[in-house]
Amino acid sequence: MSLSAHLNELKKKHEHLSTEVEEAQRAPGVDDLRVAELKKQKLKLKEEIQRLSA
Repeated sequence: MSLSAHLNELKKKHEHLSTEVEEAQRAPGVDDLRVAELKKQKLKLKEEIQRLSA
């Protein structure tokens, strides 16, 4: 897999997690730990994208 293809895949996963976080925050009764875990995953992806883009 080329670097650009890998970056595109990471960006898609990041966008998907963004959507998941937004939906989880709007849903009643969602576990705060679940939202925190999603945000943590999203941040790790963002850091990886930035690292590979540099």
